[in-house]
Amino acid sequence: MSAVSLAPRALYEEVAELLRQRIYRRELAPGSWIDEMKLAEEYGISRTPLREALKVLATEGLVTMKVRRGAYVTEVSDKDLSDVYHLLSLLESDAAGVVAQSATDAEIKELQALHAQLEKAVADTDRFFTLNERFHMRLLEIAGNRWRDQMVADLRKVMKLNRQNSLLKSGRAAESLAEHGAIVKALVARDAAGATRRMQEHFANGLEAAA
Repeated sequence: MSAVSLAPRALYEEVAELLRQRIYRRELAPGSWIDEMKLAEEYGISRTPLREALKVLATEGLVTMKVRRGAYVTEVSDKDLSDVYHLLSLLESDAAGVVAQSATDAEIKELQALHAQLEKAVADTDRFFTLNERFHMRLLEIAGNRWRDQMVADLRKVMKLNRQNSLLKSGRAAESLAEHGAIVKALVARDAAGATRRMQEHFANGLEAAA
């Protein structure tokens, strides 16, 4: 196999992103051992940047390092998933309340436009995933707490390990879309308590579908 062409800057970060996407696509399955020698050869790099990349993924929870056994793709337990959804619900519902109170009209319209794109993408799973995350991350940006943004970004990386078991379930995409619609309606109405509650319901239903 020919080596993958990588940008010279921050090589380990480039490698980390390549591996991250392979984990999300299940090319590297949960619980599987990561063959460092094979990957280094495939990417045409030494094992040093590869190991640095694996350390990055370990801090994100995507990879588990085992003493004298190497790196493994993390398996997400039911408790892990419940804990992640619980924290995301707390963080993102609080952000929704902040946005309902303090966002500009232009920012609310931007979220409405993202929701409209989401409605058109309900039959396209990959695009729906992308737009769904974009909506959530944009809402967080508008809420304006960079510490919360970082926490949510890390938690969502772990959540993605299980996303095939949630939105891919029959009817869940349509349900998720309806829940987004309810959140947007509360935001437009400047109903902070309602936006908070609707976001909490969204994550509670997402966890039920992911279980």
